Amino acid sequence: MTDPAATAVSPDEVHSLIDEALFRPVRSGNAFEDTVARLLQTIRLGIVAPGEALPAERDLAARFSVSRDTVRDAIRELADAGYLLSKRGRYGGTFVSEILPAVPVSTLALDRAVIEDVLGLREILELGAVRAVAAKALTAAERDQLWTRLNATSAASAEDYRRHDSLLHLTIGELSGTPSLVPLLADNRSRVNEMLDNIPLLGKNIEHSNQQHEAIVVAILTGDQQRAAEAMAEHLEGSAALLRGFLS
Repeated sequence: MTDPAATAVSPDEVHSLIDEALFRPVRSGNAFEDTVARLLQTIRLGIVAPGEALPAERDLAARFSVSRDTVRDAIRELADAGYLLSKRGRYGGTFVSEILPAVPVSTLALDRAVIEDVLGLREILELGAVRAVAAKALTAAERDQLWTRLNATSAASAEDYRRHDSLLHLTIGELSGTPSLVPLLADNRSRVNEMLDNIPLLGKNIEHSNQQHEAIVVAILTGDQQRAAEAMAEHLEGSAALLRGFLS
């Protein structure tokens, strides 16, 4: 069991573009629904991992530009659905459940046109992101961040693999230098993950993905735009083939 004291997320630590993309203001017309959706996206992408704490209600309200009542209602609904757990006491707060509910296939619109739309947008966004990153002169801290994400993904257990996989891909977008790209990547990745959650997690595919991830990162770190784009395209084609095969 994760120690809540060790894993609590301080609001002061939430500064990256990935966090900003998910903890941005919601639309006022559907404040409750958008708050639920944004929190759910944050959970399912692994921005706040199972066992970790969400920022405090007052901080979420400020970042989403909604009332604390709206945040409280959204948290209550997600707790009832099994995604969150509220704890009282010195180390209290709202924590992501250690085991998240599965997404039933029946709740997804999995016709071929929807699948192709999600995968087509993913290719456009991720190929653009990886080319942009490979063209940049990354700082030592950025290079270390990318390599750390790669190592965490390679070492991840099967149960935690897709969370780390998502974070690696979002980090590439974060390092592209185009802040407005990150929310688009996050929204698209959420839809991809909804589909991935409904197909088997194949050991051989994880092994292959890790090899492809390394090829992508090495190409980025050596400034080889063409190779980075080719490696990313090959990687995306692999997961796309599985999704088409299982879900079409």
